[in-house]
Amino acid sequence: MRLTRYTDYALRVVIYLAARPDGLSSVADISEAYGISRNHLTKVVHELGKAGYVTTLRGRSGGIRLARPASQIFVGELVRTTEDGFDLADCNRCIIQPACGMSGVLAEAVTAFLAVLDRYSFADLPKREIDILSLFPLAEPGNAPRVAARA
Repeated sequence: MRLTRYTDYALRVVIYLAARPDGLSSVADISEAYGISRNHLTKVVHELGKAGYVTTLRGRSGGIRLARPASQIFVGELVRTTEDGFDLADCNRCIIQPACGMSGVLAEAVTAFLAVLDRYSFADLPKREIDILSLFPLAEPGNAPRVAARA
């Protein structure tokens, strides 16, 4: 199974904002940190705002932040919101679908995949050996290494 780039970017935005729970960030900050398109991120952030994951504040001292604590945002929930569907194969158009049983197996696999994602909130994710904030530029662009291209 492969998640769309849209979901990838949405996951990155929420991870970035979860690492900064007390501050505001901008799309430009996130774009620079990950080295990805600002235009794409603008669309993702807009949709995350409509879905209730982020709050956007306009004006000179505006920015974006999580709309609720990272501990209340689950990875599975976000993935379900950002993905169009989870059909791993186009079984409905296949002539052997009524007899092969593959659609049931694939549906079970998707259910298991999402069940694992449902166990983790965004507060659970950064508990690794490296402090996630150390991977992002803190004050000036270029202060820290960029995050790898894949989430």
